[in-house]
Amino acid sequence: MKEDFSELIEYLNKKFTNIDEKFDNIDEKFDNIDEKFDNVDEKFVNIERELNSLQESKADKSDINNLMNALDAYAKKADTYFQEMVMLAHKVDKLEKWIHQIAGKVGINLEE
Repeated sequence: MKEDFSELIEYLNKKFTNIDEKFDNIDEKFDNIDEKFDNVDEKFVNIERELNSLQESKADKSDINNLMNALDAYAKKADTYFQEMVMLAHKVDKLEKWIHQIAGKVGINLEE
């Protein structure tokens, strides 16, 4: 009968040893998961830093208003310049017409 118990004890010992090994494997997996979560925390910190730097460098309403004002001022100057160029072209055409009229009355043939 004593041998029967020893076999049972040996059998149970193997089973418990297997269970201990499985728990050790599970512990290792949890350690790996903990390391991964540590990396996730670092990544979140880096993302938060990047978001803060983007927040600091983004344009706000005053920046956009300044840009729009500068653009409006440039557009006004360009419009004025183009109007002056049209007036100048008209004036040159008028002077050219007068020169041809004067040349015709004086008897000078102008080549075109």
